[in-house]
Amino acid sequence: MAPKQRTARVSRNPELIRGIGKYSRSTMYHKRGLWAIKAKHGGSFPRHDPVAKPETPVEKPPKFYPADDVKKPLRNKHKPKPTKLRASITPGTVLIILAGRFKGKRVVFLKQLPSGLLLVTGPFKINGVPLRRVNQAYVIGTSTKVDISSVNVDKFDDKYFSKESPKKTKKGEGEFFEADKEDKKVLPQEKKDDQKTVDAGLLKAIESVPDLKTYLGARFSLKAGVKPHELLF
Repeated sequence: MAPKQRTARVSRNPELIRGIGKYSRSTMYHKRGLWAIKAKHGGSFPRHDPVAKPETPVEKPPKFYPADDVKKPLRNKHKPKPTKLRASITPGTVLIILAGRFKGKRVVFLKQLPSGLLLVTGPFKINGVPLRRVNQAYVIGTSTKVDISSVNVDKFDDKYFSKESPKKTKKGEGEFFEADKEDKKVLPQEKKDDQKTVDAGLLKAIESVPDLKTYLGARFSLKAGVKPHELLF
């Protein structure tokens, strides 16, 4: 199909020379029929209502670029999805910690916190692991389970484990060394009581299962020649 040929636009008032038309202003007034439009609307041209301007003025982009790069905050439209819990990890499952201070320790999984981290405990009386948060990427789920129906963990959330940042103040040399001695971390009595309450319910369930207390107290390790991918936990 052949493309359509565009016809050249013919002006009603052709130019004799550049900027000067063939017909005068009054002639073009009658030629365009403006007198009829005026007569139809009572002797004046019709006027449209002005378009309402937006309340907030639209900022025009600058004419020139700034000499230095201006950092603009990036808009993050991504909404994080809640962390999906592994199918092998259920409340009461015994986990093996793979990294951190308690690497190799066996702990009991209590629940998943809103941040996606796992709430676990040793219990503290058996292997020294207190109530703490662990990322599920650094644990191995085992087939061993503990009955935690008697343990209430509703009060524990991410805010429970948050730490208050100390206020920075300028100190002299003598005050600086004295402050270091005083700034030793002291665990609040409330958290000690919470640990004892959780451990009390867990210890009853653990002692009712033979050899489970010894299993939780033993540290996990690999010996020479052991293939981790062939192990059944």
